[in-house]
Amino acid sequence: MKSSLVAVSAAVVVATLVTGLKDRAALQEKFGLGAAGKPSPELMMMGRIKPTDGPAGDPEFNAQLVADKIEAITSPPPAPDRSEPDAAASQPAAPQPAAPQTAAPPAQTVAQPAPVTPPIVSKPPAPQQAAAAPQPAVDESALRYFASRGDKVRLQAEISRLQALYPNWVPPADPLAVPQNGDKQLEAMWQLYSDGRYAELRKAVADRQAADAGWQPPADLLDRLDVAEARARLVNASDLKQYATVVDIAAATPSLLTCSEIDILWRVAEAFIQTERAQRGQDAYTYILKNCTNPAERQATVEKASTLLAYQPMQALLALERPAADGGREFDAIRDNLARRFMAEGDDEPNLTIAPDYIARLEKLAETEGLASDALLLGWYQLRRNNDADAEKWFRAARAKQDSAAASQGLALALIARKAPEEAEEVMFRWRTDSGDATSTYLAATANLMALQPPADLAEDVLHRIAGEVIARQYVPTAQQFGWYARSLNQFQTAARWFETALAWKPDDEPSAYGLVITREQLSDRNGVLDLQRAWAGRSSRITNLEDTSALMPNALTPPPAKGGLAAQQPAQPAQRPPVEPLPAERRVTLQPGSEVVVRAARPAMDTVTVPRGPRQTRGCSTTIDAGQLKPADALSRGWCLMDINRPMEAISAFEAALQSPSRKVREDAAYGQSLAYLRAGLSTNAAVAATKAPQNRQRAAELQVAILADRALSAFDAGRYRETLIYLDQRAQLQQERIDLMVLRGYCYLNLKMYGDATRIFEAAAATGSRDAARGLADVRNVTHPDTNN
Repeated sequence: MKSSLVAVSAAVVVATLVTGLKDRAALQEKFGLGAAGKPSPELMMMGRIKPTDGPAGDPEFNAQLVADKIEAITSPPPAPDRSEPDAAASQPAAPQPAAPQTAAPPAQTVAQPAPVTPPIVSKPPAPQQAAAAPQPAVDESALRYFASRGDKVRLQAEISRLQALYPNWVPPADPLAVPQNGDKQLEAMWQLYSDGRYAELRKAVADRQAADAGWQPPADLLDRLDVAEARARLVNASDLKQYATVVDIAAATPSLLTCSEIDILWRVAEAFIQTERAQRGQDAYTYILKNCTNPAERQATVEKASTLLAYQPMQALLALERPAADGGREFDAIRDNLARRFMAEGDDEPNLTIAPDYIARLEKLAETEGLASDALLLGWYQLRRNNDADAEKWFRAARAKQDSAAASQGLALALIARKAPEEAEEVMFRWRTDSGDATSTYLAATANLMALQPPADLAEDVLHRIAGEVIARQYVPTAQQFGWYARSLNQFQTAARWFETALAWKPDDEPSAYGLVITREQLSDRNGVLDLQRAWAGRSSRITNLEDTSALMPNALTPPPAKGGLAAQQPAQPAQRPPVEPLPAERRVTLQPGSEVVVRAARPAMDTVTVPRGPRQTRGCSTTIDAGQLKPADALSRGWCLMDINRPMEAISAFEAALQSPSRKVREDAAYGQSLAYLRAGLSTNAAVAATKAPQNRQRAAELQVAILADRALSAFDAGRYRETLIYLDQRAQLQQERIDLMVLRGYCYLNLKMYGDATRIFEAAAATGSRDAARGLADVRNVTHPDTNN
């Protein structure tokens, strides 16, 4: 009787330990092992997260001691040895799981066994121990449910989980043949869980417990429900950009932070970065690349990280790249876009040095693919590092592909740097009103052009258009240069008028005042000279102590210049060009808020304007800002700009902010742009949802539907779902005539479905247009249908 009681007690203890492995922390607390206190949850100290917990993490765990204790419990009790009465009692006593009346005598008190680690890391028990311990009851309700649904992926995951919890459990030989659970109510609960109807599931459990007081829901179902609800809350908080809440939920639910929940790990990493904990975000991405093996998820991880992390942290992540099966590198498929991303960052930060490999890769892309955006990235990168010749080369290449304000502005700056302002003015004139930076660049080009020595021989229409822009913008440096230019042509009254205009716009402009005083002196306007000398007394010694200017008087013997004056009302006057005078000191002139230029004189007040290489502005979206802080119209413009430089994930956020506009037109454009951004990111389902956020006109709606169907067809083909691909192609063909590339895709669907006649017909029709891919497909059909006649 006593031995039976001991065996039963042992069985209860072993079963409790095995089934309790799901909460190791609770076992440690119950049996007093491990740390004295349970640490407060702090999310993902990434260096500490491992795929599984094991004995290595518990220095006090002794597997052999546990095995000896279990064997002692399940073996027949030895004859009492009175010589050592305290041997058994020396172990710490524990509460007995059996009823009080069956407790063992004190002399044979059974020691409480220490907790064991999860079976996936523990040593296998000896055969005699496994035979002695009774098999614990295994909750197979989830297994039955997934088997009945034919969900092989979840079924295999459930088998792996049960094997980890119960090492001696043997799954059915044919898991799909597992009979359905006889408990129909429980089956209905699993259905609610599978459908994500968690609130209804909670109610169903509560209703059954109220109706049947003796029924208890499976612990596995409740655990899964808790985790599922936490996942839903986390995703909702992430979508609402409540990043602090995302971190809190993840900290309270560490079971979500595994490779099987890759989307959760991505959201947590983003939450860290958005809450100014970039290192923790980098740790999250590092954890994924060190522990997760799915190739598509690893690649997506790097793509997502590249939109949030800077260049240097990204290099640390890329160092975790694994060799590819074909002998290449794991991330070769996205390395081109990474090169573009890194070069764009280098454009914004002149002190950042990008690795030569990325520069060489982008140069090769610019030459082979011929995209203007790639040439622009290279041009701005070189210009920011004062490599003006290389910058000019790439800006010219960009303009040859697509003349744009950004390409023209970059080329103009490179031309100004090599002292070719005449071409710079011509390049920028078309784009002078595109943006504030474009206007500043154009005006700087005009100032440098008018300051050339010897003076440039400018056509009259060029002079008139420059004068019109200078007056419209009230740009002092070029107005001043017009004065000196007119003096070089001996048109002193015109020169005086330009100097007076410059002083009216900027009364403290000393070079313009100096030009005016010597011009009045040459025009014998003594009162005007004295007025200026009194006004500048104590501020300019060269104006106050004006020297004799007789040497600057016109020489009537000199033949007139071949061309007329600047203004129609001023006739040409024969003159001799004034001699060079001492150079005035360097000064700084502000073009507009936040933009500063350096003015250096080449002759008396003949200033040369040098445009600084400030942060590149690619239509105002090269820097990273929160689109939610912008006005809806500005957010819409930023969204299109981000699409132009191939940053669709950021464009999605910008268009989302634009959707808050009260203007229907802005909302329509934002929904349209967001759909295109999702399509470019390969998220056709999200694109379809975005298209419904605002009404679209018939043309745009048809365009989006065609694009979405084409994207879905490509995705289905890549996944090997050829019949589904044909369905999408048929739906698209009803809206728009099928392109040649999609005809080839259709032909390969028929080929994979062994519909050789249809495949031949499609490939022949496409090959007749000159498509090489179609001709290759036709050859593939012949190789399959007539292998003996093909080499």
